[in-house]
Parts: sequence; structure tokens; C-alpha cells
Amino acid sequence: MKQWLKYTIITILLFAGVALFVTKVYIPKTTYVTVTPTQGDLSVTVRGIGNVSAKDIYTITAQSGGKILEITVDEGSWVKKGDLLVKMDGVDLSAQLAGAQASQEKARYDITASQNELQNLLSQKELLQKTYDRYEKLNKQGYAAQSEYDKALSDLQGIETQIAATRARINAAKAERRRAQKNIEALQTRIARLKVHSPVDGYVISKDAEVAQNVLPTMGILKIVDPETLWVVTKIDERICAAVEQGQDAEIRLHSQPEKVFQGHVQRIHAMSDPVTLEREIDVAFKNIPRPFYINEQAEVSIEVKRYDDVLKIPSTVVVQEHGGWGIWHVKEGHAHFLLLKDRIQNSYETSASNLTKELSVIVPDIKKKPLKEGMKVHL
Repeated sequence: MKQWLKYTIITILLFAGVALFVTKVYIPKTTYVTVTPTQGDLSVTVRGIGNVSAKDIYTITAQSGGKILEITVDEGSWVKKGDLLVKMDGVDLSAQLAGAQASQEKARYDITASQNELQNLLSQKELLQKTYDRYEKLNKQGYAAQSEYDKALSDLQGIETQIAATRARINAAKAERRRAQKNIEALQTRIARLKVHSPVDGYVISKDAEVAQNVLPTMGILKIVDPETLWVVTKIDERICAAVEQGQDAEIRLHSQPEKVFQGHVQRIHAMSDPVTLEREIDVAFKNIPRPFYINEQAEVSIEVKRYDDVLKIPSTVVVQEHGGWGIWHVKEGHAHFLLLKDRIQNSYETSASNLTKELSVIVPDIKKKPLKEGMKVHL
């Protein structure tokens, strides 16, 4: 092969290789997507991960120990205030109540009979008193024998003794009636406690006992949540939670419904921080209760701590840390330049700064591309 032909082929291959590298490697590696700042509102948020809980969770217990006869609800049931939840076995309480009522009725009959007897005795006393008064007068005048006077006095004293005894029986019967009434009230209270009712309109989240099980008064049978007090308990780093205030609006995303946003607000800020994790507990209440909901479900909370109206903003994904600060790469006359952002404000999705302009063509960073350097040639 002639020498000139050899060099010609080498030159052609070299140019072909350079062209292939430029078109297939260099240009794609230096070609970037760009965005321009847009006008709009920007909300600065504080984010946290927490779990669904509630301020008011009621543990339903039996007011008296014993065996469970019936549980009328199950986990996941909605209940109304006053609904019957649990029936307990009263053993012989009904028989005891019947006995107390019988004792009360007997005392009532005894009182009636003794009062009738008392009226009869009082009538007899009235006659005997007149007889005594007459014999006493005649005795003083010497017209009546002493034996007749003594008999009249004895009869009067005897009837007074009977009256006193009858009054004592009436008082004893009344005392028995009061005792029976107290016993009845106590038994009725104990019987009423055998039926456990819901203290609130709520949602049953736990069933901790079964029918025929013997329980103590302190043993939980059900747990009911007041849904109006539902919230997310989240912990936020001390360094960023200073801007959080009670009443601020928030958004809640449940782990089971990530595509749905629930509106909420900051209900309570705990006064103590965790000394280990250096986090503070924030309770974010739901404005609209999710149905169904699950206690302890993981949730993500975004709290709006400040809002800026009508500002220029860019996606937070284009903001990078370079040269000791946060800024953006932008294109000017085909070359990349770094712009350090001033007075930067941002949330998880958007960023604004005082030196942003509508004319900026902001480069979207891409790890698959060639690393950006000040003044390097870029393609769009």
C-alpha cells in the first residue's frame, strides 16, 4: 500500500473517532435541561414523621369484677355515647335485690299494722283516762274504794306501756324499711354496674377480653378513641422547631394513603425535649377525621411556619452547595456560571432568593452529566 493512502485512512479514522466522541459523548455529557424562575406563593414548612394517636383514649373496664356475659362490639366498631358495650354476670344479685325488696315490703306492712294498733290503743287510753280521772275525784271525796282507784290507775299505766311498745315497734319497722331501701339502692347500683356503657361517641380500637372470661375491676376490656381528639404525634429537631407555633396550619399524609393530603393544625407543643434525640414532640390535630383510621399508623407532617406571597421561585432540586454556600448553576452565552443565592428561603419543593430574576436559565443538575465548572461550555 502506498504511504499516502495509509496516512489518509488513519486521518479519516481519527476524524471519525473525534466526531463520534464529540457527538456521542462530549455533547450529551454537556447538554443540560434548564428551568426558569416562576412567580407565585411559597410556604416555608417544617416536616416531621410521627404516628397517629389521640388525646382521649378510653380504657373500658368492668366496674365490678366477675365473668363477662356479653361484649356487644368488636374492634373497628363505631359507637354512640351511652351504647351498651359489656354485660357482666351478677351471680345472685337479682335474688339479693328481691330479698331486700321483700324486707322493705314487710317493714311497710309492719308499720301500717302497728300504726293501726297505736290508733286503737290511743282510743282505749282516752276512755281509760276518763275512768281514771273520775275514780281519782271520787277517791279524794271518799265515794270510791281504794281498790277501784288502783285498778283504774293500773289500767291507764298498762295502756301507756302498750302505746310506748307499739311506737317502738313502729320506729323499728321504719328503721328496717330505711335499711332495706339502702340495701336496695346499693344492689341496684351494683346491678347497674354490671352493664358498661360507652362514655363518648367513639371508635373501638382494641378488644382485650372475651366472653366467659373472669376479669378484675382494673382489667381493660375495650379501648375507645374519641375521634374528635385524633392527632399525629411527631417529633421535630430542636434546631428547626423554634418556628413552630400553636394553631399553625399543617398537612398530613398517612402511610396507608400517601396520595391523599389531610388538613390539620398544631394542637399542642410539649414543654420538654427528648434529652437523647434532641427532639421536641408536636401534636398535629386533624381538621377532617380520616375514616377508617388506625392508631399508631405512621404519618408525615408538614407544618406551614411562614408564607411568602408573589415571589420568584425555582425547584429546590436545582439548588446545590458549591463554593461554601447554596446556589444555582445558570447558563449565560453558552457557558455555566454559579450564582450564590441571597436571602434564601425554601421548603421541600421550592426555593426563593432575593437575587433571582425571570431571565435566568437555571441548569438542572444531573449526576450522569459532566460535573459543572465555572465558565465551562454547556449545551441546551
